[in-house]
Amino acid sequence: MKDFVLLHICCGPCSLYPLKTLKKESIKVKGFFYNPNIHPYQEFKLRIAALKEVEKIENLEIIWDETYGLRIFLDEISFQWERPKRCECCYYLRLKRTIELAEKLRAEAFTTTLLYSPFQFHDLIKEIGEELSYLYKVPFFYQDWRGGYKEGKEIAIELGIYRQKYCGCIFSEEERFSSKKKTPLFQIPKNSL
Repeated sequence: MKDFVLLHICCGPCSLYPLKTLKKESIKVKGFFYNPNIHPYQEFKLRIAALKEVEKIENLEIIWDETYGLRIFLDEISFQWERPKRCECCYYLRLKRTIELAEKLRAEAFTTTLLYSPFQFHDLIKEIGEELSYLYKVPFFYQDWRGGYKEGKEIAIELGIYRQKYCGCIFSEEERFSSKKKTPLFQIPKNSL
């Protein structure tokens, strides 16, 4: 076994249950924060602050990329605004960066806290992780942490860790507040012709 598993961390609350289970299995973990999808800027800063609290509480080493990545994210999704396609692009962006770092650091494997959320496309995350693992020859440590979602949420509440109300991207923020079906941008309504 090499030194550690590199854990891509999307946010503080989502890291708590995976970290608990990894510690229970005596797996050494280094965290990696890389989330150019998180918007707006104030939300990005709140999530960094929440994860820094977890970093202290868990005595966890985290490698930080605190670059606000609006342009990177929008370039990556390339007009794929609807779910699940935009999510696929976003997962690939973050996991590719994670595995590149895992390879550079000679980590035993890589994984992600995205596997914890019941609101994400779990099978798609697993598929991307396995594909990147094949390409980069770094094992993907797959774990279905969704069963601990309620427990992780309770831990976050008990610790007073900021809990976000949407996945992070600007489109998910819009979906949070709007229940109406959206008209794709650049589409001319039929009744206006």
